[in-house]
Amino acid sequence: MSKPSGDYGALVDRDLIPSWLHAVTDDPAVVNESVLRRGGDRARWASAFRAQRAAAVLVLFGGAFEAAADHPGGLPADADVLLTERAATMRTHSGQIAFPGGSRDPGDDYPVGTAMREAREETGLRADGVRVVASLPTFPVPSGFEVTPVIGHWTQPSWVGVVDEAETARVARVNLRELLHPSNRFQVSRSIMGATAYKGPAFLYDGMLVWGFTGGLLAAISQSAGWDVPWDTDDVRPLEQMIAETGGRQASGFPLNPDGHAAPEDRGRV
Repeated sequence: MSKPSGDYGALVDRDLIPSWLHAVTDDPAVVNESVLRRGGDRARWASAFRAQRAAAVLVLFGGAFEAAADHPGGLPADADVLLTERAATMRTHSGQIAFPGGSRDPGDDYPVGTAMREAREETGLRADGVRVVASLPTFPVPSGFEVTPVIGHWTQPSWVGVVDEAETARVARVNLRELLHPSNRFQVSRSIMGATAYKGPAFLYDGMLVWGFTGGLLAAISQSAGWDVPWDTDDVRPLEQMIAETGGRQASGFPLNPDGHAAPEDRGRV
């Protein structure tokens, strides 16, 4: 298993971080291990692509600073996370739901500067309303990037929306309690030649299918923070089928038949 690389951890005093995030910011390596343990061979594939290009994403949480007593992990009723839908014309991960982010540019104060710059360019986010509280270990992904998640708390929310339609099709603030509801959670899988190439946590909310790195990281953060409400981890659905059912806008990155469908022997196999 790949080991976390680089510096990571809390970037501000603990009393400036919402208590419902403490479990994550106190021990970020736990999140890393959870993401890399998600099923299939994809984590092993990703490790082979290590150290090609650096990237960062902003995992931006909004909501009350104080923890709530009526939900596991103290998750406030108004807690949300900022997500984007990548444009269908993008060269990689087209149509997928993602955190704002992208590759490191020369001169960036990496990783925080990269994550904040990309979030501003994609969503119009104002940086002066965001407190960056921590960075997580770097994750290799199959597209050849090493991605560093940067966690922020939205202390003064600003307008966000689509800035460039060539890059982003949708920008959404997604309520975390609703996203984490058991009825919105399952796993998706993809098999190739009878072997499981990918199986991992997914969410279906407001027409958005969240899976892959984004779904795995959200699930790992929720689990590590103690926000989880028990859900059916045995509910495993074919990835390509779920993409089709949500409008077919996403490219999974896995090979398809010339007709654009998964090979018949792969459908429904977990």
